[in-house]
Amino acid sequence: MNMVITVELSMYPFQENYRELIQDFVKRLASERDLRITTGPTSTVVVGEYRRVMECITEMLAWSYGEHGRSVFVAKFISGYDAR
Repeated sequence: MNMVITVELSMYPFQENYRELIQDFVKRLASERDLRITTGPTSTVVVGEYRRVMECITEMLAWSYGEHGRSVFVAKFISGYDAR
C-alpha cells in the first residue's frame, strides 16, 4: 500500500551563517528526484510516498548534523494529503 505524506520542515541552525546552512540543506533535499519539494520563506514542503519521505528525512537529518553540527528541526506531518 502506497500512502502519500506531506511534511513541512523548518531548520534552525545554531551558527551565525545560518542562511548558508539552510540553503545547503534545501539544495541537497531538492536533488531528491522521486519526491516533490517546494520551498518557502520559512519552511520546505516534502511530498511523496510515506516510506521514501521518512527515509529521506532520516538521511537528511543525519547528513545535516554531521556536516553542520547542531540545528533544531521542526516538522509537521500530514498523512494522506498531497499538497499541490
